Amino acid sequence: MNKFLSIVIVLLVVNTYAQQQFSVYFDSNKYETNATETKKLQRWIYENPSVKIVAINGYTDEDGTNVFNDSLAKKRVDFIFKLVKDKIKIREDFKTRSFGENFKQSKIKAENRKAIIYYLLAKDIPKENEILGIKPEVSVTKSEKKNIKYPEKMIFENPDGTKSEYDLDVKFMNEVTQAKIGDKLKIENLNFVVNTFIVVQSSRKKLYELLLVMQNNPDLKIEIQGHLCCQPIDRVNLSTQRAQSVYKFLVANGIDKTRLSYKGFGSTQPIYSLPEKNEEERAANRRVEILVVQN
Repeated sequence: MNKFLSIVIVLLVVNTYAQQQFSVYFDSNKYETNATETKKLQRWIYENPSVKIVAINGYTDEDGTNVFNDSLAKKRVDFIFKLVKDKIKIREDFKTRSFGENFKQSKIKAENRKAIIYYLLAKDIPKENEILGIKPEVSVTKSEKKNIKYPEKMIFENPDGTKSEYDLDVKFMNEVTQAKIGDKLKIENLNFVVNTFIVVQSSRKKLYELLLVMQNNPDLKIEIQGHLCCQPIDRVNLSTQRAQSVYKFLVANGIDKTRLSYKGFGSTQPIYSLPEKNEEERAANRRVEILVVQN
């Protein structure tokens, strides 16, 4: 967490609700407290064992350069933090800020050389987010997040300029949408011209189904995996080329490359052992799957 992020929320509510503050003062150009201030701080710690610190801010007078004062203010904050961290409860997203001399200065220099501890009394800790003005995050369930209505039909333009209407596999699109990280799904009926990575005309709609899912689920990341049948060795790396052809289609249609990857496995991960007994087994082994990496 950036220590120089302003604790603006805290400052806005200092004078409302029940937030408290305690100031510790320093000698000129010093970041360690003197004996008097050290005793004062120790007494505050002793008397407030059940409070909760939400922020510490550091300040300096105007003597010295801005760079020097910024560094000095930070050292003052760090010094106070080390004294209280094991003795007083501290908010998990605890913030510090070093103002240096960049704040409305008092005419009395000694009042500007300080660190302020912002804290809550024990009775107010249960409502600390309310006091700090922090709204609770709204929990979104998977069904709410993934309530997408996919079209059952779409008209696609063919490479020859003609247009065709296709029935879409809404079940498949919903399965991918609802899939969890690590799930692997086969793209059914995604077929290629024999011994090539060219998708046959009748299978083009499968690419558009996957495209629709990626467009409607911006957090979804997948690995496209190609598999072959029949031959134990993928001599021309065809399984990778087929996976890559799906990848290139998605990228060409606006899907960010960072959400996609592809890999070919040849015949190393068959559903049915080689050699297959029939065309049904060969067709099952000859496939493209998607592995859900993020969703």
